[in-house]
Amino acid sequence: MYREHFGLNESPFRITPVTVFFFSGANRGEILDALIYSLNAAEGIIKVSGEVGSGKTMICRMLLERLPKDIETIYLANPSLTRDELLYAVADALGLALEGERVGIIMQRIQDKLEEKASQGKRIVVLVDEAHAMPLDTLEELRLLYNLQADNYKLLQIILFGQPELNNKLNQPNMRQLKDRIVHHFHMQPLSRNNLENYLMFRMRAAGYRGPDIFSPAAIKLIAEASSGLMRRVNILADKSLLAAFVEDNYSIEARHVQAAMRDSELKSGSILSGRRIFIVGLIATLLLSSVWWIPHKLPSLPEVKSVTPIPEKLTTEATASVPVAAVVVAAPVPVAATVPVAATVPVAATVPVAAPVPVAAPVPVNITAVVPPPVEPEKSLTVKKPVKLSLYNQRIEAGKQLLEQKKAVASIQLFHNDRIDQKRMEGFLRRANQLGKLSQIYLFPAKYGTQDGLRVVYGAYPSAEAAHSALKDLPKRYKGTFKVSVYVFE
Repeated sequence: MYREHFGLNESPFRITPVTVFFFSGANRGEILDALIYSLNAAEGIIKVSGEVGSGKTMICRMLLERLPKDIETIYLANPSLTRDELLYAVADALGLALEGERVGIIMQRIQDKLEEKASQGKRIVVLVDEAHAMPLDTLEELRLLYNLQADNYKLLQIILFGQPELNNKLNQPNMRQLKDRIVHHFHMQPLSRNNLENYLMFRMRAAGYRGPDIFSPAAIKLIAEASSGLMRRVNILADKSLLAAFVEDNYSIEARHVQAAMRDSELKSGSILSGRRIFIVGLIATLLLSSVWWIPHKLPSLPEVKSVTPIPEKLTTEATASVPVAAVVVAAPVPVAATVPVAATVPVAATVPVAAPVPVAAPVPVNITAVVPPPVEPEKSLTVKKPVKLSLYNQRIEAGKQLLEQKKAVASIQLFHNDRIDQKRMEGFLRRANQLGKLSQIYLFPAKYGTQDGLRVVYGAYPSAEAAHSALKDLPKRYKGTFKVSVYVFE
């Protein structure tokens, strides 16, 4: 539905394992290489574990494609086999018709066939998917198959793919013989946030997308939290986010699109507090509550302030004092008459009788002169015009104009071009370029595509086309792997 909207040849986030969408980041490529090396160089059973949706089946499919021609594979996709059914499945894969034969006969025929394959320079590998769901008796039968050997080498190699529950099975006492034969163990790590961003755009490019990065940082953060880095969940959320953006006729994926996908998928943000964080937050709350109790109990009590009737504005009392004000020690608040009768024509300097003398260290009558300062006119607000800061988009447009006007550069490396201008999307691309420290190398040039106003995005400025060609090898890996780059000669 949204493929034409985003210029895609196929859906980029299918949950069915398709090898063209294999992502080698987040230790996937390393595991695949290690598996191939282990099958070529070592004996023993190999185990690959990972959470639900972490990409184990994809690794298994990739292994089927990448193994050397001298290695033949037996792929067991159904783990819920009995011991006898397992033997029949292996025999069928080897081209043996043994239905109805006794177990002893089946094992002997399988060994004979494996020895025949070995004499032809062939090796057999059994790939068991979803091995965590395999019954214990069937796992034990796998061990017996692995024990088949001729001279000093094993006739069969086995790789188990399973969820972490497989480790629990192998830790049981009756499984220790099988566990001891596992010589390599690989674990599929969840996608980190950085790997997730690369993964999303890798899948988009593999599906035919040729524009700038479309997932905003906020959207990537939400997908990372809700998916816990598991590829299947990432695919589901990304697919539905694209659909939500398509419905809005939007070409960038924002947080609101991911939130809509989360609601539709009934997935919540993974930002729920862990047990340790809950403990820390609880401890902080306890300390705060304790401090609330401690403050009124520990701080000295302040003297009670009695209400004092304010002196009317513009009223000044004049009196003489035989003791300087700085030397007055007030023993009690000064009582002031509740009402001060003032005639309408009272001059500004009017004497107001004090209701009671101020008690001091010595009984000295004191009159207090309250002087109200003249009103200060409020400062006039000054309007300061701040310099207008150009957006990253306009900065790089200006940089492109200056580059053409100076006529010092002849060619550049074109990253991509669009037949429409989407400034918001370009701002996101330029922010990421700034984070990489490559913003100064990005230039934007308005371009015409028929009657449509478009945009050309290039990297670097070079004195010749040959220099631009030579610079391709130094292009940042992120751009080299994401865009279909080419040399662009300025007109």
